[in-house]
Amino acid sequence: MDNRIQRIFLTLVSVIVLTGTSQSVFAAEPEPEKADTESPSDIFQPKVERRDVDEDLIDSEDFEVGLFYGQLNIEDFGATPVKGLKIAYHVSEDFFINLTAGQAKGGLTSFEVLNGNIRLLTDEQREYTYYDLSVGWNALPGEAFVGESHAFNTQFYLIAGVGNTEFAGERQLTITVGAGYRFLFNDWLSFYVDTRDHMFNSDLFGDTKTTHNLEVSFGVSAYF
Repeated sequence: MDNRIQRIFLTLVSVIVLTGTSQSVFAAEPEPEKADTESPSDIFQPKVERRDVDEDLIDSEDFEVGLFYGQLNIEDFGATPVKGLKIAYHVSEDFFINLTAGQAKGGLTSFEVLNGNIRLLTDEQREYTYYDLSVGWNALPGEAFVGESHAFNTQFYLIAGVGNTEFAGERQLTITVGAGYRFLFNDWLSFYVDTRDHMFNSDLFGDTKTTHNLEVSFGVSAYF
């Protein structure tokens, strides 16, 4: 009888001990970590430094006045310096109207060079003057970058018009076509390179023919 009571007592003690141990073990278990809810965009935040660009645009005024200098190849009379003036009105960002006047002086023909003192024209008749009224189209506007903080506007343009040429004692109706490239230093000053073909009919040597007088020039112009 005593042995049975002892076994029951030991069994109860064992159950109490085991129960306390299990509760301490479960209480010591760490709580699960919370899931990281940060999105990739929160972790990776690229820092882009924006640079300030100083871009020169044409001033709000629409009128342009410029001077030019270059070479004019007068057909049959060789290449000669040419200088002149141009005035333009910019109707819009794409189109402008251009009035140009130029002056040059024709040289000697190959016939005059080969025949010594024979002259086909007087010095006064060799004066070559022209003016024309043209329409220009800014076909390819763009930008040119100098360094990291300066952008300059550029324009490639096409031009065509009609005018008058006085040469060899005659005045001839002249068709002018050409192209050019404009570089804006700031909002009121630009540099440009221009090429043109001045075409008119001439019968100076007996037969009437269409002459092509090619001009290449450069100049500066101001806007106001």
